[in-house]
Amino acid sequence: MKKFLWIAGIVLLIALSIFIWWRYFFVFSEGVKSGDLNYFEKKGTIWKTYEGRIVQAGFQSPTAGSLQSNEFRFSVIDEAVADELERAGGRFVELRYMEYIRPVPWRGASEYIVTEVLEIDKPQRDKNMPVR
Repeated sequence: MKKFLWIAGIVLLIALSIFIWWRYFFVFSEGVKSGDLNYFEKKGTIWKTYEGRIVQAGFQSPTAGSLQSNEFRFSVIDEAVADELERAGGRFVELRYMEYIRPVPWRGASEYIVTEVLEIDKPQRDKNMPVR
């Protein structure tokens, strides 16, 4: 009976480890999103993480009959990427990201983790506006 309990405990521990890895550390998808950087900030109570949002062109409808802005909320764990995004407020950005199934508190509040800034477009100036 002792041998059975040891084997059952080890199998349960392995299954639990695989479940936790799959749920919180498995990269579900990777991709690129682009849009206007709405905000980017460092926040948190225990773990300070970088959080941001880009607003993409167009609209999406999660439920029939409604209309909502197409937003992409994300977190950043790399300091170099965070420094780039802190200087890009209001600009059009193109970001490479990884999607996890669930977030963990020390990685950020979002399932989407931005790993690289591909492009930051300079804001378009009006030809009639004076340059300061």
